[in-house]
Amino acid sequence: MAGAGVRRSFWFLIGAITIPVVVLDQATKLFVKSHMELYESISIVRNFVDITYTQNPGAAFSMLSEAPAWVREALLMLLAAAAIVVLVVLIVRAERVSASSIAFALILGGATGNLIDRAIRGRVIDFIRVHYYDLNYPVFNVADSAISIGVALIVLGAIFGESDAPHSS
Repeated sequence: MAGAGVRRSFWFLIGAITIPVVVLDQATKLFVKSHMELYESISIVRNFVDITYTQNPGAAFSMLSEAPAWVREALLMLLAAAAIVVLVVLIVRAERVSASSIAFALILGGATGNLIDRAIRGRVIDFIRVHYYDLNYPVFNVADSAISIGVALIVLGAIFGESDAPHSS
């Protein structure tokens, strides 16, 4: 009967976390792309948060953006596909819903959202700009946020000893 519980956890995580992350990520990117010009910026909280439409051909924080296009695209698509396979395996193997399995589902949603962009456009749409006047954090998107939150959950779980093993009574 343990297999049924694992399957139920897997489908819950995919349906409640991964799919909504991908849908929200793609919907927000589509909205920004269809309603804004490239590099247009709309202030949300003056001198702190803007919606700024950019496209990132590189990896996180524009890494590899200067590499030849074919190298960058092949490497990033391969890494994203491998990460997705590993994350699916980790979620399937989780015996219960936990901070770690939720983190894997968030990262899976983010990786999938950005992979869809790379496959369709060859680059990722970013649009959330956090800054203090001219001091800027790199522009990011919903997928990047999901990945960052997932990684933070994994780090917190490692620090505080959370695991996927069932608690013994």
